Amino acid sequence: MKTEEITGICKALGEENRLKMVQMLTGGEKCACDLLEAFDITQPTLSHHMKILCDCGLVRCRKDGKWNHYSLDCDRFRAFKDYINEIVCCR
Repeated sequence: MKTEEITGICKALGEENRLKMVQMLTGGEKCACDLLEAFDITQPTLSHHMKILCDCGLVRCRKDGKWNHYSLDCDRFRAFKDYINEIVCCR
């Protein structure tokens, strides 16, 4: 992954609600309505957070009628995890 891609992901995950949303999506695809129930936020605020997560590539969006369904992009998530795992702390 390129440095700017890693930076975008880190910025997206640096907000508490977005990190919790990603954690929820580890259980599989979720409808926006399900995500809204788990947070004390409005629909426009959820859309804003999900746009940031989609823009950095961690989350995919699928429309079904008037609802959006979100899921993790597992390949992108694995690449990010691999990058983090390559960071070594030497003492």
